[in-house]
Amino acid sequence: MTYSNSLATLSRRGFLKSAAALALVHPSFGDAESAAAPIKNGKLFAYVGTYTNALDSRANGEGIYLFEMDPHTGELSNGKSIVKSPNPTWIVIHPSKKYLYAISEVSSYKSDSGSVSAYEINPATGDLTLLNTVGTEGSGPAHMSLDAQGKFAFVANYGGGTIAVLPILAGGSLGAAVDVRTDLGVPITDRATNAPTGSFAISGHDRPHAHMILADPNNRFVLATDLAQDRIYVYRFDSTTGKLTPVKGMPSVDLPPGDGPRHFVFHPNGHWLYLIEEEASTIVFFHYDPETGALSSQQTISALPAGFAGTSFASEIAVSPDGRFLYSANRLHDSISVCAIGADGRLKLIAETSTMGDYPRHFRLDPSGNFVYVCNQKSDCITSFRRNRVTGLLTFTGKYTPVGTPVILTFLA
Repeated sequence: MTYSNSLATLSRRGFLKSAAALALVHPSFGDAESAAAPIKNGKLFAYVGTYTNALDSRANGEGIYLFEMDPHTGELSNGKSIVKSPNPTWIVIHPSKKYLYAISEVSSYKSDSGSVSAYEINPATGDLTLLNTVGTEGSGPAHMSLDAQGKFAFVANYGGGTIAVLPILAGGSLGAAVDVRTDLGVPITDRATNAPTGSFAISGHDRPHAHMILADPNNRFVLATDLAQDRIYVYRFDSTTGKLTPVKGMPSVDLPPGDGPRHFVFHPNGHWLYLIEEEASTIVFFHYDPETGALSSQQTISALPAGFAGTSFASEIAVSPDGRFLYSANRLHDSISVCAIGADGRLKLIAETSTMGDYPRHFRLDPSGNFVYVCNQKSDCITSFRRNRVTGLLTFTGKYTPVGTPVILTFLA
């Protein structure tokens, strides 16, 4: 296995201290993986969401930041704070590229709810104009996504244990929820069945916690994870009304008690699904039936190196545009794991790369698949890596982009 770490610890720490200070004093610094739409100077817009209020640690962000990304060098430049909003910890771009949606991970918006705001994107500058803000029908929203037609927004409320479907109205604004589902049931245990030896990763199993929600590639079913219930819910999706209906015969899939399913990603072929489990730091490979929404578990592997002992919290997962490699992030171990995807969809861990920062809450491949950007929440910086498209391995570019408490990065592409 390969473990890359190309900077000396002392110099890295010194830079992180100065970078964090700069981010605090002077903040002016889509998920699509297809060909990106360039802006006039040949660069791409990138939006970064941050924590502005302390949740599990300190918070130094101001809201949403805008950067320009050079697709040839990977450099993020001309950064600035463009929206001051509370805890915009998940951001998605509308398929039309005209609108941006950002949740506010709070519990204080109109009767113990979080909120989501709609913005119009200025195509020339990338700046955002607020359209409206609505409640998410649950506290502490942690994830959102849009259906393939851009008609509905799905929100997972971690604190409230609910999921909600919000209509996207003419002009890009959001309407009140047309469907709300509450995760019912008591968590079985707070100890992960498959945790590494010596792990104390026991967070989040006090009550239901919806963590992610996403429509399948055919826009026929919607899947949602509940970390505390160790479960994936499967709903049939009505793309006309936005209503969700539990799938008959298999309304949910249970995972090992305590393992904590967090985020998942579909393979480009639409038949394989990969799930990262936060408490166990494991990756589960499923066969997915696009006709019925059924999931069949095929393989579970650790996202951590062999022999690892101690605590780590897995956070994010992604598949390369060509479908050959899978990447996952490990908090506390502070690494990105690289897996090769076999012809049968099974995984083989081939490398771990240091994130060169602290607590990687999220990472993103750029639209071309040539670079990976890591949001290091506790070291106030984004680090970037060049990706070898043949081997899948990552090489640190040596660049730190200062941002206070970064949580998510999304490209306008």
